[in-house]
Amino acid sequence: MGCIRNKCCCCSYSQEFLIQNHADIVFSLVIFILIGLMFEATAKTAILFIQPQYNISTLSPEGEVSLYHFGWKDCATIIFYLFITIILHAVVQEYVLDKVNRRLHLSKSKNTKFNESGQLCVFYLVSSVWSLYVLSTEGYLLHPSSLWENYPHVHLRFQVKFFYLTQLAYWLHAIPELYFQKVRKEEIPRQLQYITLYLLHIVAAYLLNLTRVGLVLLFLQYLSELGFHISRLFYFTDENHHKMFDLWAVGFVFTRMITLTLMFLVVGFGLGRAENQTLDWEAGNFNTVFIRMTVLFLVCFTQSWLLWKFIRFQLRRWREFRLEQAARKRAAAENGTSPRLKKIKAP
Repeated sequence: MGCIRNKCCCCSYSQEFLIQNHADIVFSLVIFILIGLMFEATAKTAILFIQPQYNISTLSPEGEVSLYHFGWKDCATIIFYLFITIILHAVVQEYVLDKVNRRLHLSKSKNTKFNESGQLCVFYLVSSVWSLYVLSTEGYLLHPSSLWENYPHVHLRFQVKFFYLTQLAYWLHAIPELYFQKVRKEEIPRQLQYITLYLLHIVAAYLLNLTRVGLVLLFLQYLSELGFHISRLFYFTDENHHKMFDLWAVGFVFTRMITLTLMFLVVGFGLGRAENQTLDWEAGNFNTVFIRMTVLFLVCFTQSWLLWKFIRFQLRRWREFRLEQAARKRAAAENGTSPRLKKIKAP
């Protein structure tokens, strides 16, 4: 029995050590890869992790331009930036969120949601600004038809490919962070749902050469989610700010409408009228009826599921508000005082 207790203590101690020092361990791995650049024998291997691969040089009116396409070596780059994301996550948590948490004195459940919203606010803000910059510099905003013209869009500029690699790195890093942040078991399925959905949609856009429309959809989604998590952060600092959720609700429905309209325009109308509609793996052409219908179904199903969850939450919130309002009015009538409404619980 004593041996079993000792093993359990050692196991729990090693797990706690890993959780407390995971950022330092990952930082050591990053330094190890960077040191590999200093030696000729290891430089070629180290560069696989740091710099996007599969670049080709081509001539354009602007001069010689480097373009990129995807391949299996991208996995090494994603792993490296996954390490970088874990380090940045720990920096934001320790130097920003933990300090705010100590001042707010939140409960354990609210503390978990506050940390989640704080981390996602930083990511959504950076990613939405970054994606908007890429969309404007690539000219997709001024020329919407470029989202489907000249498909397949096999060759990407550096900023487009690097954006997708870092997006995949972030959402992959979110999986081990569930363990590192000691997320409650009842919260894990909910967070795994949206992590999986993001990974599925980003991978599909990247591998099917739908990166242009994928950029627009990610910008819209990140902007909508940024509004939600800012509203939740304000609610945790002051519960009188629950009206900000009403503003987010309008933006949420508007985003779903634009997303569905854009997908039918690009995939159903734009790609549907293209001349070349044959599957060609070497050329990267996936513009077939089956694949288009699959992509449309995936996006429509996801948007419908999000709307269904949104409507359920709003109805439950409205019912709770009406019941609480009726109860307060009855209590006020009995006591002869003016009713005060209970603050609505944040999602």
